Amino acid sequence: MLGLKLPTDPRWVNIVEKNIDEILTDHAYCEQKAASTAISLIVSFPEYPELIEEMIALSREEMGHFKMVHDRILARGKTLGRDRKDEYVLQLVTFFPKGGSRTTQLVHRLLYAALIEARSCERFRLLSEELEDKELAEFYHKLMVSEASHYTMFLKFARQYGVKSEVDKKWEDLLTFESEIMKNLGDKELIHG
Repeated sequence: MLGLKLPTDPRWVNIVEKNIDEILTDHAYCEQKAASTAISLIVSFPEYPELIEEMIALSREEMGHFKMVHDRILARGKTLGRDRKDEYVLQLVTFFPKGGSRTTQLVHRLLYAALIEARSCERFRLLSEELEDKELAEFYHKLMVSEASHYTMFLKFARQYGVKSEVDKKWEDLLTFESEIMKNLGDKELIHG
């Protein structure tokens, strides 16, 4: 369903389970960044009312997820750690050249967002199926369902605002590029790393 060309090695969950606090902190910041992305799209592309409405709802939902993760951190007797660079995203956003028309820039940003959400969904699925902590596994199952709808929404908008055949080609190329990035990741307790 997600179209990812290189699935995450299930042993990644073993790394996560050794330091749940780290994955929760990283996850909290991923939710905050997703909300920021939605707000950034509103600010950058105000001429797309349908997109704006969806991004308003998405920013609220992502901040709700941030709170849910933050609450779990507090319940564990911890505090939110510091944010760290997301090497996955830093590498991913080098795929498309900078510049181009406003429409091209929008399509590229939507495709990046779709792929980040797809990878998050895939990772949440693994956590929901493999974590020994069943309560946390159920929490990730619920988030997985939400992330799947985000991925499809971003992809739908990219196809709506761009030329569908060109968008589909860019999407396939981006998926291939992402699979190369993933070959060198998966050894840390990070949502994307």
